[in-house]
Amino acid sequence: MADSSGSHAPRSPFRAWQAFLWSMKGLRATWDVESSFRLEVYLFVVLAPLAMWLGESGIEQAILIGSMMLVLVVEVLNSALEAVVDRWGPEHNELAGRAKDMGSAAVFLSDINVLICWGLLLVPRLAGN
Repeated sequence: MADSSGSHAPRSPFRAWQAFLWSMKGLRATWDVESSFRLEVYLFVVLAPLAMWLGESGIEQAILIGSMMLVLVVEVLNSALEAVVDRWGPEHNELAGRAKDMGSAAVFLSDINVLICWGLLLVPRLAGN
């Protein structure tokens, strides 16, 4: 939530805690309503330890795990976009449909990013190069 005071002063520990609670509320809401988010979290739970094992350096591990984290971030943003569009009204609207399709495309591109990152790092290793 934006600062209502208009100042740019550092957050107090209480306000930082409140921001954390709002973030957890958002994650919970996404978990509750988005089956694709739940699937992506399950995949992350399985693949993150695999990434730690397969990554030969901290950089490789960060790329493997970070690419999967990006999918989760984009999925949360897509879910937020869909909620706002759905709140606007249930009737078909070309711009609303386009916005939802673009959000879906963003998730798709982040999925492709995972495949590229994992492929570029692991395929040469598995091929013996």
